[in-house]
Amino acid sequence: MDLDQLQHTLCEKKSLFIGEDTAFRSAVMIPLVEAEGEWHVLFEVRSLKMRKQPGDISFPGGRIDVTDASPMAAALRETQEELGIDPSTVKMIGELSPYIASPSFVVYPFVAAIDYNEIIRSYNKDEVEEVFAIPMKWLLEHEPYMHLVSIETAPPANFPFEKIMNGDQYQWRTHSLEEWFYEYGNYTIWGLTARILKHFIALVK
Repeated sequence: MDLDQLQHTLCEKKSLFIGEDTAFRSAVMIPLVEAEGEWHVLFEVRSLKMRKQPGDISFPGGRIDVTDASPMAAALRETQEELGIDPSTVKMIGELSPYIASPSFVVYPFVAAIDYNEIIRSYNKDEVEEVFAIPMKWLLEHEPYMHLVSIETAPPANFPFEKIMNGDQYQWRTHSLEEWFYEYGNYTIWGLTARILKHFIALVK
């Protein structure tokens, strides 16, 4: 083994984490819109006809396709598909740190300024039930609240217990997941969207 070659290989651009290349990768956009002289964050209510998470509140976004040139390209594509926004009119502000939900699921969030009036006229009603916006001022002044969710590891019956110390008596760890909630009028923002929003607001502060 050539250590110099190994050093060169390790110094090259590498994956964000082990398993990134095989993980379910998605990208979301945090849309900033200007209304009544102040900036707001725009949210979608997922269509009640959707098979997954109908009625949940989210940012525009979705899975990164093999045809997408980058996570940013995926976020722009999904924003166009869901909100009807021409990507050429989007002012990209920047990228947040990826959210690594697990070794098999990662989300790449982006922040962009878009035209609120264009969205109101053109959002895709097959995917989006409605859109609404929360003033940045309100988000900066109101803290979310948190609940813990316990996650237990449960190996299947065919797990090779005989290969590990203590076998089927092995003490698997119970993990706790923080679930954050924002309450704005009749809207409840929670889950992945709330977690990314909380990180974004902390950066703004």
